[in-house]
Amino acid sequence: MTGTESSRLAAIFVELADTLVADFDLVEFLQRLTTQASELAEARAAGLLLADSRHRLNFMAASDERVHILDLFQVQADEGPCHDCYRQGGAVSEEDLRRATTRWPRFAPEAVRAGFGAVHAFPLRLRGDVIGSLGLFADRPGRMRPEDVKIVQALADVATIGMLQERAIRRGEELAGQLQAALHSRVVVEQAKGVISQIYSVSVDEAFEMLRRYCRGRGLRLGETARVIVADPDQMPDLRA
Repeated sequence: MTGTESSRLAAIFVELADTLVADFDLVEFLQRLTTQASELAEARAAGLLLADSRHRLNFMAASDERVHILDLFQVQADEGPCHDCYRQGGAVSEEDLRRATTRWPRFAPEAVRAGFGAVHAFPLRLRGDVIGSLGLFADRPGRMRPEDVKIVQALADVATIGMLQERAIRRGEELAGQLQAALHSRVVVEQAKGVISQIYSVSVDEAFEMLRRYCRGRGLRLGETARVIVADPDQMPDLRA
């Protein structure tokens, strides 16, 4: 690893660990995690599922709309690498999704049709407490490099610690409430993406990026801004400004 790569990796870990801020936004935090994980491991895309208070996985973030759809399919089908990863509490890898139909009879064909060849899932865990899973998707079949596996798992571990240490989270029941609130925010964000996509005639991915840029530029929370847009689209601010 070069000096530049080491510095970038260190900066990413510091950013993910620094959640003790007044305007901490869990939805945006998890969105950055998927983007950074896919870039570090040179994967095509990444998706993240979090467990709610009933230990059911829910979609939270994806770096690519194809993975967003696949993760929703995992949730609905109750099947796939992220589900196995969460239940087992350890990493799950499939080097060739074309040969995984016995393992995941519904998920594997959907993943192949979406254009993916391999998948690797990592638990979001702290000691024995697993709160979700992070999935990396590759265009072609193949295994991850051992050094990338270590980096991504460390990234997932640091992100989990960051979420658990956030000021509003002190006990297990508070964590469940925080994650549940984030899940509700994510639903509203998805609705806002559809509204923006329709109004500006852009793709859903582009709509999400417009929303994120607008919020980052003004220090606004994604969930709160999304609620305003969904509640009254006619009063939506100019996201291109």
